This record gives sequence, C-alpha cells and structure tokens, in this order.
Amino acid sequence: MAGSTTIIDLRGESAVAYCGPIQSVVVTDGEVAQAAHQFKALADPVRLRLLNLLANAPRGEISACDLVEPAGKSQPTVSHHLKVLREAGFVRTERRGQWIYYSIVPEQLAALSSILGMPAIV
Repeated sequence: MAGSTTIIDLRGESAVAYCGPIQSVVVTDGEVAQAAHQFKALADPVRLRLLNLLANAPRGEISACDLVEPAGKSQPTVSHHLKVLREAGFVRTERRGQWIYYSIVPEQLAALSSILGMPAIV
C-alpha cells in the first residue's frame, strides 16, 4: 500500500502504520517572522514577570512605578523591558498626567497560541 509501513510488534503480529496528512494551521512567512520576534521578546525572565504582574493586576492595569518593586529591578530596567513588550505588541500604554499605565493586549497572546495550533491561553 502506498504511504504505509508494515510493523511487527513484540508478539510477532503485524500491523499497518499509515503516514497521513499533517493537520496544521496555515500561516504565512510574515506571521511566522512576527511570532518569532514576539517569542524573542518573551524569552526574558524579567519580561515574563512583568507580563504576569500585568495579567494579575486588580484593575487590569498598573503604572510603571508600581512595577519596580515587584519586578525587583531598577526603574530604568523596568522601563526598558516594558518598552520591549510594547514594541512586540504585548502591552498597551495610557498616559495620565505624569504617569504611564500599562495593560496586557490579550489578542496578541491569543495570536501566538494560534500560531502553535493551540487554544488561546488568555
């Protein structure tokens, strides 16, 4: 049979294994490149910590100054990591006076899940 292989198991019985079509979500080269960029942005413990803090924020948003202590990093370091997350599309910002508030963009996390062919994680 075309596309099949006969396998002999340990009991001496034969079975036929078929190579079927791979079921996958079709994604473009551009979508894969964008996802790779986003995964790279997530590949840092500080950024993952910041996303976790934002995802669990009581009001769904946190000011940048309130992220410094729980992240355990200096304000410039936290700001740098928030900038990377914003540029990757994971967080949005809103300026209120002198403060900048950050919140998660759940659609971006869902898009990464769909690239992997997984249900949305948010």
